[in-house]
Amino acid sequence: MKQSWIEHAATSGFPLENIPFGVARIRECTAVVTRIGDTIIDLQALAQHGYLNVNADVRETLSHDSLNSFMELGKEVMRDVRAQVAKIFAAENGKLRDHAEHRAHICMTEADVTMLMPVRVGDYTDFYSSRQHATNVGKMFRDPANALLPNWLHLPVGYHGRASSIVVSGTPIRRPKGQLMPADADAPVYGASRLLDFELEMAFVIGKGNSLGEQITTGAAEDHIFGLSLFNDWSARDIQKWEYVPLGPFLGKSFASSISPWIVTLDALDPFRLDGPVQEPKVLPYLEYEGEKRFDIELEVLIQPRGGEETLVCRSNYKNMYWNMAQQLAHHTVNGCNMNVGDMCASGTISGDEEGSYGSMLEITWRGTKPVAMSDGTERKFINDGDTVIMRGVAQKDGLRISLGEVRSEVLPAL
Repeated sequence: MKQSWIEHAATSGFPLENIPFGVARIRECTAVVTRIGDTIIDLQALAQHGYLNVNADVRETLSHDSLNSFMELGKEVMRDVRAQVAKIFAAENGKLRDHAEHRAHICMTEADVTMLMPVRVGDYTDFYSSRQHATNVGKMFRDPANALLPNWLHLPVGYHGRASSIVVSGTPIRRPKGQLMPADADAPVYGASRLLDFELEMAFVIGKGNSLGEQITTGAAEDHIFGLSLFNDWSARDIQKWEYVPLGPFLGKSFASSISPWIVTLDALDPFRLDGPVQEPKVLPYLEYEGEKRFDIELEVLIQPRGGEETLVCRSNYKNMYWNMAQQLAHHTVNGCNMNVGDMCASGTISGDEEGSYGSMLEITWRGTKPVAMSDGTERKFINDGDTVIMRGVAQKDGLRISLGEVRSEVLPAL
């Protein structure tokens, strides 16, 4: 692992090999930032003081309130900035380290800044790409012997979600209302969702678009993907159950999704690539791919009751995906759909084979039949008002640890 003059624990997950990107409010202004350990680095100030050597176009994007303009400049710019940051903050480089006045304007603690939405999301697609999750849901709601629908092994299933309600970690989530169909009722009723759930997901962000009518191939897909973020796709299971036939998710999903403030680049995650699963039946040619397209990223979900301690409810891994990002993007655009910079595509719930690795309360409690004990002695079938749901992700191998940060959100009562 590379050594930095910024002191940080080896377990922090934000070494010089990471250098993620985010956006923060600093002294009433916005700036593109990165992070080493617990130190937030103002990239705009780094350029203004002459340490980051970039042209005027790049420097201008570093003051924006989203990463969109910066991402649009291309991956070569991103790579150049990451390489320069790694050099500036390397242990042997004392130029900024020994300039206390400049350092005070560039390096801050988390308490000094407010992290903002990292990207301006124009469009959002949610996939359904974990075979274990799809199988579990099929067993619960359809035929256990034929849990997967006929199309699932042939294409990455997805739906178009609501971009406007994607919020950054720390934003409270209001319990949604809608139509509910109680099991013992003859007609639907209106009220607050009783079965509020999380979905453990990862999302990739588009950094390079395509023209309308143009397909992105699996081979070219990663050229269009800027990076990854942790993603909680909140779900109101009772609203969803009543409304989803015949057109799929609507109000049960569109009320909120939460993301981490940090976008971690594919370059930072490159050491954690894995081969994909054998896909049978054989996929159509446009979904075939070469190389290692899965990523070994350990994920966990915790629930913290108000005033209580965190309770671990799930440990899963991003490698548990049947369909990878390249296949998802290739399928998304095979009809000529145009993607724009800042668009976001979520993985779908990430569940493993074991009960402890299920990525939603729907599965963890098996529709509420197996309540989970909390640290304060209470039980959960789904999410209660006052609960804070916390998701964390980290890739680690051979002493290198790359964190995706965390996404945490408290649930507020319905209005």
